[in-house]
Amino acid sequence: MALLGVNIDHVATVRQARGTDEPDPVWAAVEAELGGADGITFHLREDRRHINDRDARLLRETVAVKLNMEMAVADEIVAIAEKLRPDQCTLVPERREERTTEGGLDVLRHRSRLAQVVVRLHDAGLLVSAFVEPVNQQVETSKETGFDAVELWTGAYAHAQTLESRAAALAALQHAIEIGRKLGLDVHAGHGLTYRNVGRVARLPGLGEFNIGHSIVSRAVFVGMREAVREMKRLLDNRPAHDGPG
Repeated sequence: MALLGVNIDHVATVRQARGTDEPDPVWAAVEAELGGADGITFHLREDRRHINDRDARLLRETVAVKLNMEMAVADEIVAIAEKLRPDQCTLVPERREERTTEGGLDVLRHRSRLAQVVVRLHDAGLLVSAFVEPVNQQVETSKETGFDAVELWTGAYAHAQTLESRAAALAALQHAIEIGRKLGLDVHAGHGLTYRNVGRVARLPGLGEFNIGHSIVSRAVFVGMREAVREMKRLLDNRPAHDGPG
């Protein structure tokens, strides 16, 4: 049974749109847990465009399930992770102009720097995951660099416009899962997954965890966070959620 990590960043995005104190992503994390979330994911960016230091601190103090911190390899953020001690750190690429993380981390290109950060985070007692595209060399190099897990970027599947491109994306994901598992990595998945498209990926054998944010937060506007999480959990368990959300 795959686990569900709920990314609460987009709750903070709504808050920041008005520069006020609501909705509170920490409250959202509590509601997600009550709905059955197995983990809470947040991304503390260098520019603090949505999640801020106060959020990160309170999430660490209050989240009772697995806490996954998405982060770049900037020294400031690494130092915060060492002090905060989330259960897992997922290293991701970060560009100032992007709306959300697009594409995977290039572990091949940045191997030396990433290896240094992985050692620091391991010394702090943290699990470390690499957010990578489902490319054989990226998965293999993640293992060689010392990562404990990889989270496979599912954007190619999520954004596919044809049956052929969707099938090719699923095949690439399955192959990357198999390679990761053979190497002893935990294999997770995320990016662009929704209530409408998650089923095909959920049926791929070998995935241990999904990290999903925008679709769940969007659904929560209409049914509340608890029910939105319950609906996604049912889909990951391959059980129909009544007629399925639109």
